[in-house]
Amino acid sequence: MANIIKLRKGLDINLQGKPNYETMLTSGSDKKFALVPDGFVGVVPKVIVKEGDTVLAGDILFVDKKHPTVGFASPVSGKVTGIIRGERRKVMRIELEADERIDYKTFSVIDTASATKETIVNTLLEAGLFGYITQLPYAVTTTPESNPKAIFVSALRDMPLATDFNAELKGNEEEFQTAITALSKIAPVYLGVGKNASESLKNISNATVTIFEGRCPAGNVGVQVNHILPVNKGEIVWTINPSALIYFGRLFKNGIVDLRHRITIGGSAAKETGLMEVLVGQTLSSILNGYVSDDVMHKRIINGNPLTGIRSTIGDYLLPHSSEITIIPEGDDNDELFGWIMPRTKQFSANRSYLSWLMPKRQYNLDARIKGGERHMIMSGEYDRVIPMDIYPEYLIKAIIAEDIDKMEQLGIYEVAPEDFAVAEFVDSSKLELQHIVRKGLDMLRKENE
Repeated sequence: MANIIKLRKGLDINLQGKPNYETMLTSGSDKKFALVPDGFVGVVPKVIVKEGDTVLAGDILFVDKKHPTVGFASPVSGKVTGIIRGERRKVMRIELEADERIDYKTFSVIDTASATKETIVNTLLEAGLFGYITQLPYAVTTTPESNPKAIFVSALRDMPLATDFNAELKGNEEEFQTAITALSKIAPVYLGVGKNASESLKNISNATVTIFEGRCPAGNVGVQVNHILPVNKGEIVWTINPSALIYFGRLFKNGIVDLRHRITIGGSAAKETGLMEVLVGQTLSSILNGYVSDDVMHKRIINGNPLTGIRSTIGDYLLPHSSEITIIPEGDDNDELFGWIMPRTKQFSANRSYLSWLMPKRQYNLDARIKGGERHMIMSGEYDRVIPMDIYPEYLIKAIIAEDIDKMEQLGIYEVAPEDFAVAEFVDSSKLELQHIVRKGLDMLRKENE
């Protein structure tokens, strides 16, 4: 019997353009792929391939300069066509031209029931998949030297327009269970699910399953860690996107790196919504082919969901941890008369400024405007109402802005990730970029403690 934790704080944002899970969309054909190092937070990439090299799916393209045993695998077989660098020679992406048929590098098949911790870790390292594991504190890609006291996986996605993991899991249940069994050899595994999770998720073995009932961001793995096994100074927990567990399971069962997964296309500006099977690193132009209008001038394409995703263009690539592509109106072509003073019924407000609060089931067509400029921070309790964690979020943000490391530690920065402040950023009347501020604070603390 799964444990149940009910959360009272949070905010559900009901947006138009929810994915149609009955529709399976087809991506366009494009041989271009790219692996983007920025998709793995905290990694300093060192490229180990050259332009013109031929690679198999599963060959290492780059490693973490600080931890060279942590490599990152190619999603396809083919030719390395470009190593694109930005300012100060920062590696932006490694571009590939894929073969007509993907050829896989083969690895040893692992019996996860009898495998040791060292075997599991070494197999993930050899296959270039270990870098898909992140950690708290710091919310960065972890290292094989770290010793986690637990491993957390959240299969509950409740951000607006996020992909329901039940749809992604369908047909991959055995691989998911294989990965859970393997990870349980490293540390105790905690799986967070929603009340509508499939029976296969609720009945997973070799993991402690907890059902989280409440509003967004109940699905954030940081929130779940906070309620089950809080992180103290000097402790580490690993956190893993559930999609990566399917990759791990395929590796252990079949001995190959297969980075196929199902994502959704959603958002009010999408011509059609639904599921699509894609590969990590695929071009957004091939994914969105036919599902977004040719005129993208007044539309925002987001690699991820509207609150935590990365603003992208049609020429970008699917990031390693993205489970959805969202298209919403940019809002830069709106010209409203008496904008803020009008009695609105079609606009969403978290504090009942508009009459729309009388219609709780309404779906909103929100655009990307922030509707106001940055201003002084107001201590009004806004963050507390939407962050279901045992921390003082407003004081923590002030400590980060002041670069007061002692206060940051006392106020619980070791337990948080930037995404935990996504809903607070949405409701923030001061219009502060809270996720950016938290990321800056975590990087500062990590540098101080190294």
